[in-house]
Amino acid sequence: MQATVRPASAEDAATIVALVRGLAEYEHEPMSSVKITEADVLRDGFGPERRFEALIAELDGRPVGFALYLYNYSTWEGRAGLFIEDLFVLPDARGHGLGRKLITAIAAIAEKRGCPRVDLNVLDWNPTRDFYHRLDITHMKDERQSWLPYRMRRPAIQALAQQADASWLTLPGE
Repeated sequence: MQATVRPASAEDAATIVALVRGLAEYEHEPMSSVKITEADVLRDGFGPERRFEALIAELDGRPVGFALYLYNYSTWEGRAGLFIEDLFVLPDARGHGLGRKLITAIAAIAEKRGCPRVDLNVLDWNPTRDFYHRLDITHMKDERQSWLPYRMRRPAIQALAQQADASWLTLPGE
C-alpha cells in the first residue's frame, strides 16, 4: 500500500469535516460537539484570511487522515511556532506510517519557516502518547516547569468581552 501526505486543498473541505467527525468519534465525543462545516473550512483554511493550514494523509490515494495546524507565537523565542490542533488517522488505516509522515511533514514545514517550536495537546488516555515520546515530542511535565492547558469558551469570552475597554478595537471592513 502506498502511504502519502500532501497539502490540503479547497477540494478537501468535505474530507476535512468527515475526518474531524472521525476524530470526535475516536475521542468518544458526541457528534453534536462538532460544529465545523465545509463553509468554515473553505473560509478559514482557503479564504483570504487563512486561519489554519492542513495536510491530508492518503493510503493508495484514499484520504484517511489529516493534520490541521496554525501559527502560534513565543515571546520568549521571539518567533512564531506551529500548533497542531488535530492530527488523526482513521483506525483502519493505522500501521502504515501515516502518523509519522504527518508529523515529519509538519516538522519540515516548521524547519523551513524558522519555527523553533511545534506544540500540540494529547489526551491523557490516548495511546499515541507513546508514539510521540518515541519521536522525542515531550509532555511539558517532563520539562523544568509543568504547564497545564486551559481554555476560555464562548460564555466566558462573551462575559469578559463585555467588561473590556476596547473602544479602539475595529475589525477589517468596519
